[in-house]
Amino acid sequence: MSEKLKQLKILGIMLAVFIAAYFIPFVAPRFLNGLHEAFFMLQEYARLHVLLCLVPALFIAGAVSVFISQDSVMRFLGAKAKKWLAYSVAAVSGAILAVCSCTILPLFSGIYKRGAGLGPAIAFLYSGPAINILAIVMTARILGLEMGIARTVGAVVFSVVIGFIMHLLFRKEEQARQDSLNFGEQGKGRPLWHTLIHFGLMILILIVLNWAKPNPNTASPFMDWMYAYRWMVTGVLALLFGISLSVFYGFKMWKVLVTAILVSVIGLLFPTQPLIAFVALVTILSLWLVFEKGELKDWMDSTWDFAKLIIPLLFMGVMIAGALLGRPGQEAWVPSRWIEAAVGGNSIFANFFAAISGAFMYFATLTEVPILQGLLGSGMGKGPALALLLAGPALSLPSMLVINTVLGPKKTLAFVSLVVVFSTFTGYFFGVFFG
Repeated sequence: MSEKLKQLKILGIMLAVFIAAYFIPFVAPRFLNGLHEAFFMLQEYARLHVLLCLVPALFIAGAVSVFISQDSVMRFLGAKAKKWLAYSVAAVSGAILAVCSCTILPLFSGIYKRGAGLGPAIAFLYSGPAINILAIVMTARILGLEMGIARTVGAVVFSVVIGFIMHLLFRKEEQARQDSLNFGEQGKGRPLWHTLIHFGLMILILIVLNWAKPNPNTASPFMDWMYAYRWMVTGVLALLFGISLSVFYGFKMWKVLVTAILVSVIGLLFPTQPLIAFVALVTILSLWLVFEKGELKDWMDSTWDFAKLIIPLLFMGVMIAGALLGRPGQEAWVPSRWIEAAVGGNSIFANFFAAISGAFMYFATLTEVPILQGLLGSGMGKGPALALLLAGPALSLPSMLVINTVLGPKKTLAFVSLVVVFSTFTGYFFGVFFG
């Protein structure tokens, strides 16, 4: 029977290739535009998000799996932890990071594989992209105070409620997973403040690297200063991080000094291209870690495992999203006028279409606000706009592909469905009262 299924699978692939080759309009302008948009979006993602967002997140995820004991994760986020504590820690942790739907994935994978309960892990997964303080401020400033408040309340409630529903739906499977977990010794016996400093520096580096350019009308002097000197601040944090590796984890101090000197020289050679120095820093650190022993070597191995799992799926998902929907203002396979026509008014369908479209689109951090500003100007209703705001930043086709490898298709479908349904009805009722 298995041999027959194998042959049928081969036949199916051959038929699919034949049908595609026969019917796809390769010379049609819209098809070619979609292909172009797929590669343009991949290039945009690579330039704007991989080095500064994804790479630091992968290192943090690898560190979670090595330096934080399973006992610590399960004490705060495990299935047996107090619910109010677990969901509060998950939601607050995600909100502090304020990253996009793809950057949160390595961190989510790290805590889930380390023993976090499904509910708190889902709350963390949703809260990171959705509860973005700067994005919420921009929403209130550009789209109106009502929309900003609704987005804030909706995102906080969603992260907890959807996480808790996922826990109830799959509690038997989760209990079996928790019972099967083996407690390792990594991270035990080390003072908590060592771990807090280590992870605090990595998280600060991630935040500072991605410090957005302030709005001239609303920015404070501190925000302006941070943006102007973000690379200098990153350099100081990186040096402190190297020292923490030496003091807490046995990384040789001479390696820290050699790395600092090499990166400083590269920075002086390319003063207008600080990204080159950052890439050099990551490369040198990676090379040191490859030849280390013990925990530091395990950290590099874990980071590489996450990279192999996540990066290919993210790239594929970004290309598919680009081919279907294109970048803002660009036409791809799905005409933008269809979307604009479908999200007018405040019907259940309009809200559902906005939620499902937002769930599959990829939004870089903060880009959802100007995109919605344009859609509202084209006739989009306020309800569908909120539905898209609640579903879009937290989900994307690339993130779904990765979540599926971590949770499996059943849990992934449940999570996506809950986000879309909650966003749909929240948007609808918001439109009824404020539209």
